[in-house]
Amino acid sequence: MSERGLNTVSFAGHVASSAQFKSLYAEGMGLVEETASYLDGVGRQASKVLPRMASVLYAAESMRLTTRLMQMASWLLLQRAVNNGEMSRDQVLSEKSKVRLDSFNVDKTAPGWNDLPEAFRDLIERSLRLQNRIALLDREIYRPQDVQTFQPDNQNSVQAQLNLLQTAFGNN
Repeated sequence: MSERGLNTVSFAGHVASSAQFKSLYAEGMGLVEETASYLDGVGRQASKVLPRMASVLYAAESMRLTTRLMQMASWLLLQRAVNNGEMSRDQVLSEKSKVRLDSFNVDKTAPGWNDLPEAFRDLIERSLRLQNRIALLDREIYRPQDVQTFQPDNQNSVQAQLNLLQTAFGNN
């Protein structure tokens, strides 16, 4: 790092390797386990007695939920691998391109939504909130470097602003 050059600071990168990330990781993996247990147990029994429209919606939403959770788990595992030095950032970027974190839409007005078991709807809601948090962190960590760059030498930043003002107002 040069004294006068631009330095890159990634606060999200520090968060990703911190206790906050460990908590997010535990929450994500816990939700995967909780959902799998629900879908294989109580949820399976509850789905058998749903009205027809709710039953079709349950099948579709359980597939979406499972897919969403697997995508989040993949992202969390990739991030953990880079944090632990098991993968390089470039390797993670290559693999990360296969992970989808952008499917947030759930139609709560769909016929049968209110007939779905409350515990199932809760899992969907929690997965959407977690997906949103992970997607935000992903954008912070992996956005282009030039967006994350800042000028550490405040004197140069202030001087640059003064120069712009002088140019704008013609005070040379």
